Amino acid sequence: MTITGNFADFSLPELLQFLDQGKKTGMLYIEFLTEDNDKKKKQVYYIWLHLGRVVTAADRLDQQGLTLMIAQRGWISERVISRVTHISSCFVNSPLGLCLKSQGLLQPEQLKLLFNSQVLRPVCSLFQVKDALFRFEPTPTLPLGEMTGLSMSATEVILIGLRALRDWNALEEKLPDPTSGLSGLMVKQPKLQLNAQEWQVWEFVNGQVSLQYIANQLNLTIETVQQIAFRLIVVGLAEEYFMVAATPTFSLEEPISSSTPSATLTFPEPVQETLPVSRPTEKAPEKPAVSQSFLKNLVGFLRSKTA
Repeated sequence: MTITGNFADFSLPELLQFLDQGKKTGMLYIEFLTEDNDKKKKQVYYIWLHLGRVVTAADRLDQQGLTLMIAQRGWISERVISRVTHISSCFVNSPLGLCLKSQGLLQPEQLKLLFNSQVLRPVCSLFQVKDALFRFEPTPTLPLGEMTGLSMSATEVILIGLRALRDWNALEEKLPDPTSGLSGLMVKQPKLQLNAQEWQVWEFVNGQVSLQYIANQLNLTIETVQQIAFRLIVVGLAEEYFMVAATPTFSLEEPISSSTPSATLTFPEPVQETLPVSRPTEKAPEKPAVSQSFLKNLVGFLRSKTA
């Protein structure tokens, strides 16, 4: 099913989470306007997903983006890449990056750097776009010539992109209200690799205290707490809880801890796994539930499109 809309209806983080939850495979087309010497210029970008995992992204469809990226870094020339791809059978059904690695021409760390430049940085920049058209089209084929062979769940891409985001203007209207609280959608601790501040806010996910109260307790700005709360909401760990009464205070017998998790929990730097596009059959990891408020908005949006 083709899905179309505008970032004014659904932000890119919300859209990517929807595609991840649905384990969608296909291409996400994004079109928006930018200012260039006082003139409007159309920009397009493409993101490909496989079973909800982001496998590559580009601003072109000729499958030459990754080759140019490698050549510009001086790792392998375009001529050598072209020659190797024509004589090796590996390139018939495998991603370009993994094939070059199997030939000893690229190292694993180089693939990671390419994936960061190809996917994480551009997607983070797209989070700053407020008005853009999008279209997701399911497709059985993927652009092997644009793929490093690495992949990352769309949820992880969202977390990393939002953590690095500096300009929140495009997402300002999506942030929860300072007077709202957070209600958890999971009984157990989340399996996602949260950072220290996200864990601190997560300890207050009980629907009983406002974001302003959390900010005061953790000595953080309300804007920082709102942004953290949005991250927890958009990846399906919590939902906004509208407070109807004054924020309660806690007795000294039951203090709310604002410290980081115990020593048994670690916070590794977010890095993507080196995974083939076609993964072996295995039990899928448990995914957090999608926010009910997000589902309601989605249903209403799709109904309006079919009306």
